[in-house]
Amino acid sequence: MTLTTVILTKNESRHIARAIGSIAGVTDRILVVDSGSSDETVAIAESLGAEVIYNPWRNYATQFNFALDHLPEGTDWVLRLDADEIVFPELAQQIARGLGGFGAEIAGVYVSRRMCFLGRPIRWGGVFPIRVLRLFRVGEGRCEERWMDEHILVEGTTAGFDGEILDDNLNSLGWWTDKHNAYASREVVDLLNLEYGFIPHETVADLTGGEQAGVKRWLKEKVYARLPGGLRAFAYFLYRYVFRLGFLDGREGTAFHVLQGFWYRYLVDMKLHEVKAHMRRTNVDVVTAIRDVLDIEIAV
Repeated sequence: MTLTTVILTKNESRHIARAIGSIAGVTDRILVVDSGSSDETVAIAESLGAEVIYNPWRNYATQFNFALDHLPEGTDWVLRLDADEIVFPELAQQIARGLGGFGAEIAGVYVSRRMCFLGRPIRWGGVFPIRVLRLFRVGEGRCEERWMDEHILVEGTTAGFDGEILDDNLNSLGWWTDKHNAYASREVVDLLNLEYGFIPHETVADLTGGEQAGVKRWLKEKVYARLPGGLRAFAYFLYRYVFRLGFLDGREGTAFHVLQGFWYRYLVDMKLHEVKAHMRRTNVDVVTAIRDVLDIEIAV
């Protein structure tokens, strides 16, 4: 079975060699889709044997699906890997030994994903490890068309490996907050789309299959999204930090749970309020309000 690893990049010179190195002994090809790096990302990737193509950025889903449409010929399986992630050796071995042994009915494979924040592994709070579908047969999977928290949708039966991927971003805290500020705007687009339906809605939300990603998305869309804004962010933080023992992750973990579990979620709620207030004040439609407030152009 031929495996191609897809990595999306922009200014990832700090991470790209590490990501490629973690999978180099297993993958047959590496396809990097770059959206305009101004650092050494492209040169590093090419020096390590990756094929690099350019595509302007819109969002992660469109960029990843662009990559799927430009896979090297003869690719049988695809591995989705972020530039700041690494594949642990145990997972690499499982891929090398097990991928070719799946029957034709297996369309995708789940793996576990963990995270480090400011150099510290996050072990508490009930958020990691998370099971994510990162391996799938060509033609059997696409990235769901969303602006935030995108997952792979597959048609067919799935299997799983026990090995793990680690998200370990080495950039500064200022970079992280800037990135999550942009994430918050994108998540607001998805929340507004749940309410107004201005673009097609794709989702992995599913209670019947028992997969972690499907259950969490269902809870997010059917329960969390209907709770009062602001209050839900505080309740979610309490759940993670107190009831799921997030405080045991130390100083760096406390920063993670406060920033990602409360600040980010509250920022999403306030941006959502800002867009709706703009709609009421100016009597514009939701797509125009998203453009005016969030500076995001929505193609409808």
